[in-house]
Order: sequence, then C-alpha cells, then structure tokens
Amino acid sequence: MDRSRTKNVTVFDKSLATRGKSEVNLSTFAFLFSELVQYNHQRVASIPQLQERLAELGQHIGHRMVDVLCWRDRATKRETRLVNMLLFIKNNVWKTLFGKEADSLEQATDVPGTYYLFEEEPLVNTFISVPNDFSGLNCAAFGGGVVEAFLSATQFPAKVQTFWHGKQQNKTAIRIQFEDSVLLREKMMEK
Repeated sequence: MDRSRTKNVTVFDKSLATRGKSEVNLSTFAFLFSELVQYNHQRVASIPQLQERLAELGQHIGHRMVDVLCWRDRATKRETRLVNMLLFIKNNVWKTLFGKEADSLEQATDVPGTYYLFEEEPLVNTFISVPNDFSGLNCAAFGGGVVEAFLSATQFPAKVQTFWHGKQQNKTAIRIQFEDSVLLREKMMEK
C-alpha cells in the first residue's frame, strides 16, 4: 500500500456534527468555572472588575465558537440578518455551551438596535457561592462576553452588558446594543 497517497486524518479534520455525544460533565464544568471565578476574585477589588474579567474570558470562548459553529462544519449558512444571527446565538450557541437554549430574546421598544437575551437561571451562576461583600456578582457576564465576541467576529459589532433582571437575583438580562453601522446595513438590506 502506498502511504504517500493516503491522507492522515486528525481529530481536527473530522466534523463535529458526526461525533457522538460531546457534552462536558456538569460537575466538571461547575468545578472548573468556580475555580476560574475564585482565581479572578483574588485579583480584583470590586464586583464590576470581576464581571469585566469574566466577560473577557467569555470573549475568548465566543471567538472560538465562531470557528466551531460557523466556519469549521459549514453545515449552516452564514447569517447576514441581525435577527437571524441573534436567534442563532439564542438557540445554537447557547445550546452548545450550556446544554439548553436561552430563555427568550426580545427587542427593546424604546431604543432602536437594542435587544435583550434573557436567562432565568444561568448555569454559570448555579454552582457559585460568593462572599457577602460580592453578593451582587452575576457570573453570567461570562455569557455576555461570549455574545459580544461572537457578534463581533461575525460582523455584527455591538456593546453587550450583563445585569440582574427583576427583584430576585436569579434572572439575567444580556443587553445588546448594536453599532450604527449594523443598523444602517440592516436598513439597506430591507430595500
């Protein structure tokens, strides 16, 4: 057999869609994420700084998710419309990362180009215990970082903020404010 003609197929060449179940054990994820939060908590002085660090870590994941979900398999077409991209994040990205779709996606009625992604009980907040002086911490800033990086890498630049929504600290809102260039492009596509 002539080995020069056979191509060595590595794990990086295989499609992710054809692999078997590719879930990470929940307890493993919870342990690693809580260690990540603890490590960063020791290096900041305030809740906003810690949430900013978590968002930065989420951005690294968001950029890689574009490679995995959009470019590597090419099973899905590249979304060019704003709402379709947000639905892709709500459904596909969230399900790939957290095992379920985000709870809801809503458009703001008062500010054009603003959308909200809501999560009832984010997985990243489930297994985190925080000291009393950090009781307002919302680890879902990590998810906000993922969203911001994913949108930026797919040519939908936006400013993303994560905050508690409602009276009790269990529902998270991720506010997505698109840049004017994205809104102008959407208007041009409608014509």
